[in-house]
Amino acid sequence: MAVVVLALVVVFVRVVRNVERTTAPAGPPPAAARQDREACRDARWRAAAAANRASLEALAWTPFGRPEIGWATYAPLIGREIGSGCAPETEGFAAALARWQQAHDRLADGVLEPGEFARMNVAMELRRPFVQLTAKGICPAAPPEDQLAAARPDESYGRKIVRLRSDALAAYRRMAAAARAAGVVADPDAFKLISGFRGPEEEAARCAGGDCNIVTKARCSAHRTGLALDIHLGRGAGSDPVSAAEDNRRALSRTRAYRWLVKNADRFGFLNYPYEPWHWEWTGAAP
Repeated sequence: MAVVVLALVVVFVRVVRNVERTTAPAGPPPAAARQDREACRDARWRAAAAANRASLEALAWTPFGRPEIGWATYAPLIGREIGSGCAPETEGFAAALARWQQAHDRLADGVLEPGEFARMNVAMELRRPFVQLTAKGICPAAPPEDQLAAARPDESYGRKIVRLRSDALAAYRRMAAAARAAGVVADPDAFKLISGFRGPEEEAARCAGGDCNIVTKARCSAHRTGLALDIHLGRGAGSDPVSAAEDNRRALSRTRAYRWLVKNADRFGFLNYPYEPWHWEWTGAAP
């Protein structure tokens, strides 16, 4: 899972926005919602917001070495990185981005550029202990068997056997309970474990075809630590819940469950691998 430098090609086309829709009662929005909208308005950043709105679904780039269109998939993570709770097409988001740009010696124009996401991505990746090790050429050993524990059948997607390090499993359970209490888990399969520990032998078998060390499959995966887990967050139309297809990853990034994780998972010690909305790693403690 090496960090991939962006290829910088920007193409603006006509945008048809496809946003997550929720059912709301008729009538004026609640006072809190109106206040949030007002907080995300700032006429000084109108032009920057328009530029971000145009590229959000139309930017042609390769943030992880594969062609993608738009940066909507990464908008929740970018918003967290710049400290903005505003939608990515708003003036408030542009203002927060400008503050981040200024703090990082970039042109503080409030317009997201591919190189800026590259810098954010490096920062996000290097917070993961697994990446800190692999960046030094160290592939961590698997934990001893007595440190692994199996999730209950009702905790795993399809009732498959999923094992994690026992402390990571306990942290996952605390996080899943908090998500359910927050009301962000509507699908009965949401937040169930799809995958956990994969030992070196299993990794070697997966790589036998010689197609490892690419963005979707690594010869040395964080799953071998027993601290990485894939969480069911939903799926795009007709997709596997862990499909790396762009449409599926974009759909998952728009779910309430994923957005809750982006805002709250670090409270339980979990960090996301930015390319895969479903992939989270336990760091051992909340940062």
